[in-house]
Amino acid sequence: MELTVKTFEQELAEANKAYERFIVCIDKVPEECGESLLSLMEKAIKAYVNRGPGLRHGIALDKFVTIILSQTDDDRPLCGIYFNLHSPYKKPRK
Repeated sequence: MELTVKTFEQELAEANKAYERFIVCIDKVPEECGESLLSLMEKAIKAYVNRGPGLRHGIALDKFVTIILSQTDDDRPLCGIYFNLHSPYKKPRK
């Protein structure tokens, strides 16, 4: 099975819907989030396809989103899309 962004269009659509409905982000409007999700999915697929022996995941992330593709017994990996909790008001550690 060849993996493409289209393979995970349902997961991307659900993530976009969740972002628009539940996520408050000053830095990214929903359209920018959609573009980021596509770019991160391409990177996660590349990491998954080119992973080393014994590794089971392909991961791509930025400051706001993490995408993980995990090997299964089927041809199609599991896809997890997570919105990272971040606050612009967080004080830096000293």
